[in-house]
Formats: sequence, C-alpha cells, structure tokens
Amino acid sequence: MEARSSRELQARNYLEKHRIMDLLTYLTSALLFFRPERPREYLISILERLRIARLSGVALPFFMDNSNIASMFEMLDSSNKGSISFVQYKEALKTLGLCTAEEVLKDDGHGVTFEKFRNEVPKKWTRHRRTTAVTAQ
Repeated sequence: MEARSSRELQARNYLEKHRIMDLLTYLTSALLFFRPERPREYLISILERLRIARLSGVALPFFMDNSNIASMFEMLDSSNKGSISFVQYKEALKTLGLCTAEEVLKDDGHGVTFEKFRNEVPKKWTRHRRTTAVTAQ
C-alpha cells in the first residue's frame, strides 16, 4: 500500500513540475469551446503552435478573439443582464485555464460586466503565458 502511495505522489509531483494538468485543462477547454469538426487535428495544431512559440521565444498564442470572448460571456449571461456573477467569472477563467481554484481574485461585490470580462480575459492570458513560459524552461 505504501509503495502505491509513493508512486502516486511521484506521479503527482511529475505532473505538477511539468504543468501537464494545466496543459490538458487548456486543451480540453479549447476543444469544448470551439468544438472543431476534426478534434485530433485541432489539438495537434494547438500543440504545434505552442511548440513553435516555445522554440522561437515568441509569446504563446492566445486562441480566443473578441467574438469568442463575447460568445462565452453571452453563454454565462443567459438572462441578458449585462453582467455575470463573480463566481461565474472565476469559473470561466478556470475553464480557460487562466485561474486555479486556489487563486484569490478580488471581488468588488459588483457583477462582472462584458467590458471588464473582455478586458480581463486577455490580460489574464498574458500573465498566464509569462508564468508558463518561465516555468516551462
């Protein structure tokens, strides 16, 4: 039993060290969000773009444009109030792989408007890719 526990701990440490779960979460989120006709080819293209970005030292690509961000917000704002709850906002960031469950975000007590959502998602991606680039090396 102890050997199994040790192997599980080693596996968990390996996955954390190489941020494999972050990568898989990101790939799964992108796949479910975009729902491409050919999912395997789509995933391969994402991995290839990430590999090229890493080798060339350029910023990791952000795979969502403003229309995708707007679509995501519209799905979250099903009652068309023009804002979403802070919990919905954090869940969206987690789904995109831009926030962890443990990460503390500032909740100002107001809903998150589309403008804030549209501005914050790319900013979070920029911070995330800097962190990913540093830890991946």
